[in-house]
Amino acid sequence: MNKSTTLPSFWSRIPLAFGAFFKTLSDAEFAGRIQHPYEPAAAPVAAPAPAPAPAPAPVAAPLREATPDAALQLLSLLQREARLIDFTQENLSGYADADIGAAARVVHEGCSKVLREHFSIEPVRNEAEGSRVTLQEGFDAGSVRLTGNVVGKAPFTGSLSHRGWRAASVRLPKLAEAHDAKILAPAEVEL
Repeated sequence: MNKSTTLPSFWSRIPLAFGAFFKTLSDAEFAGRIQHPYEPAAAPVAAPAPAPAPAPAPVAAPLREATPDAALQLLSLLQREARLIDFTQENLSGYADADIGAAARVVHEGCSKVLREHFSIEPVRNEAEGSRVTLQEGFDAGSVRLTGNVVGKAPFTGSLSHRGWRAASVRLPKLAEAHDAKILAPAEVEL
């Protein structure tokens, strides 16, 4: 094997394994090459015309590796402006509901500020929640999730229970090369 060739990851080998499995079941010659990989291939024998091959199973799209820096940066901004981590790490069982509500208001305002400053967020659907909508065949299943009794195929008509959200733009600050994004909020020492 060429050393410059990168080896496939575990997740990218899964569709490859499924493909090899089904090819082994449907192609005796291929199965023979797998069973005896170091023997030279035998001369092909005339065979009757093969039956039409079944359509190949759809191969799952490879998953992208998410880098954590942007998520850590957002979490850091939410901590700085809304004290979100402090709020979620606090044991609230000893506080009255009014105290928790007052703290939640501060967290809400800070989170809203971060979202306004760093994102342009818009609804996926423009119709009012509760209105009737019809989804035609080929609708984007990534942006609309069907719930309830989903039977049959499109077109689907139902009630819009949530408009959904999409990020139209993202404006996160640039990070210095030496910045450690894992430090969400530095420890504070008062002198």
